[in-house]
Amino acid sequence: MNSGIAGGVIFVLLVGYFVFRRRSIITNIVGPPCGSWLFGHTRELLISPAYGEQEFKWLKMYGPVYRLNGCFGQNRLMVSDPQAFQYILNSPHFALSPTLQNMAALVFGEGNLLGIRGKTHKRLRNEFNTAFTPATVRSSIPIFEKVAQGIALQLEASDTPSVNVMPLLCTAALAAIAEAALSYSMDQLGDKYVAANVQIMAAASSQSAGQILADAVGAYLPPWMLRAATHLPTQTFKAVRQANHLAKRLGERVVREKQDLAQRGLDINSDLFGVLLDPDRSDTTRNPLSGPEIVAQTQIIMVAGQETTATTTSLALWELAKNPKLQDMLRTEIHSTLGQGETGSIGYDRMPFLNALIKETLRFYPAEPLTERMAVQDTVLPLSERITTSTGEQISQIPLSKGQVVVVAMAAYQRLESRWGRDANEFRPSRWLDGTVAKGEAVGPYANLLTFLGGPHTCLGWRFAILEMQVILCELVGKFAFAPPEDDIEPVRVRLANTLQPTMADGQKGVPLRVTRIV
Repeated sequence: MNSGIAGGVIFVLLVGYFVFRRRSIITNIVGPPCGSWLFGHTRELLISPAYGEQEFKWLKMYGPVYRLNGCFGQNRLMVSDPQAFQYILNSPHFALSPTLQNMAALVFGEGNLLGIRGKTHKRLRNEFNTAFTPATVRSSIPIFEKVAQGIALQLEASDTPSVNVMPLLCTAALAAIAEAALSYSMDQLGDKYVAANVQIMAAASSQSAGQILADAVGAYLPPWMLRAATHLPTQTFKAVRQANHLAKRLGERVVREKQDLAQRGLDINSDLFGVLLDPDRSDTTRNPLSGPEIVAQTQIIMVAGQETTATTTSLALWELAKNPKLQDMLRTEIHSTLGQGETGSIGYDRMPFLNALIKETLRFYPAEPLTERMAVQDTVLPLSERITTSTGEQISQIPLSKGQVVVVAMAAYQRLESRWGRDANEFRPSRWLDGTVAKGEAVGPYANLLTFLGGPHTCLGWRFAILEMQVILCELVGKFAFAPPEDDIEPVRVRLANTLQPTMADGQKGVPLRVTRIV
């Protein structure tokens, strides 16, 4: 970002800071002391060798609701209270924070589902929901099986002491999305699009103090200035522009092909785009999307579920590699269930330990550990339990002013002992089988987890992701034994870089494993 623009914005913030501070309602909410006006607590929260090192200490010290400072001294409310989540994620009184709005427009282009609100968002989601029904997702099982078998072949062909499974799983996830959404193979996507996809994933895998400050400044810039900034000749902006351009061209090509097939009376219901464009659909109130509206979702469809699914599957394999007993339990269940002819989603759903493992991985390693929402009008935030303010007052709700930013701390919620047991900071799949997990109000679409968010912005492809993980884990653990590399006992750490990223000892993204064929 231009240093003159950034300097001007910081000057304006300096002038307005004390006004903002005086009228902040959450000043009396307790929280950790802050030593930096410029960065607040953001560096401790977002940049650490392993994600959550500081955040989970704050959770233990201050509970599920406390105050933090963002950049330029702004108060943030850090929330992992389930009742507050219900309200924030379902209420029209909250929207994406300016920082997330900017990021959505930058990475996914204008008009994407993540960045729009109101009636337009509701209409788009209603149409997309019909394309992500359980029956539609189950029809993708052959696609998942094919990509899983492709990973197995690559593992078997490897002649190295250890294999970084992340790149294999990322490519497989892209192939699955391409076929399920577009009926395209990797070859049909084209080398340029695949290369741009790799670049955008690499660009999204970085986090620095400079980036945090730039995001904070960008939240105060008008949209036209942000659009202008994206044309700066930096490597990141160049990669984003190229990826969005190619995604738009790809979406336009697919829409033209589907429309041509439909006009010739041919079936186009074999993929996501085809379902959305089918003029004869009877499972909707028929408020159909236009071609440009569908094209605008191409980038978010291709990117959103790719690396997150690959990361979660990689970390599940990593946890199994560290615990051979868990791995043996899963392998026995795979062979006894699938080996007896239980196929399709019925077979996968009848595997309790497999699904416990997936739930625990999603709980312990949420792809997006936190997000931000901003109050778009004055409102009152309800809490599950009373908290005590710095003045000694006990409150069960918090008045919020319009413009107040709230941090929705999903990873912290998924470490609450009251919800997940006293060993919530341990990876233990059996908690899902032995009654440890407390029942309560549902805050997300799957297993009471917030990994897929909740409310109107619930991840559309959550069923798709779970079934993909089921198929890949069964294929790989059924055929191979996994172990950590011999040269390093603990080579993988999980850090935050927009999403959670497993990193190797050299700081690069990845999950290295020793792989042995057993079947």
